[in-house]
Amino acid sequence: MKRNRLFSLVICVVVGLSGCTTAGVVAVGVVGGVAAGYYVGKDERTLGEIADDVSATATIKSKFVTDKDVSALNINVDTYKGVVTLYGSMVEKRTEKHAMQLASEVNGVVKVVSKITVVGSTN
Repeated sequence: MKRNRLFSLVICVVVGLSGCTTAGVVAVGVVGGVAAGYYVGKDERTLGEIADDVSATATIKSKFVTDKDVSALNINVDTYKGVVTLYGSMVEKRTEKHAMQLASEVNGVVKVVSKITVVGSTN
């Protein structure tokens, strides 16, 4: 029972925070546990690795939400086997570096890759 609750929590976080639109994740939201097996079966990570990656992503997004410089709405976070990739756009390069630093401080993160576009000031 405890394992089912953890698994349900992991799936809810994946659906809610990942921003992914893969068939596995979408199906999880639609049919619950049946599709969860499909999602895990299509991923080479173990359930534990998926849970660790989801936890890292959620922690990073939480840090972004509470940070005064980084806009959580402008950054997507993907984590795969401890490697975090940040996507989105920002106005300043220093904010990108700050976001990367925040992500690197999270337990379980082994590397941070930035795919952030720095667009510069609109003034």
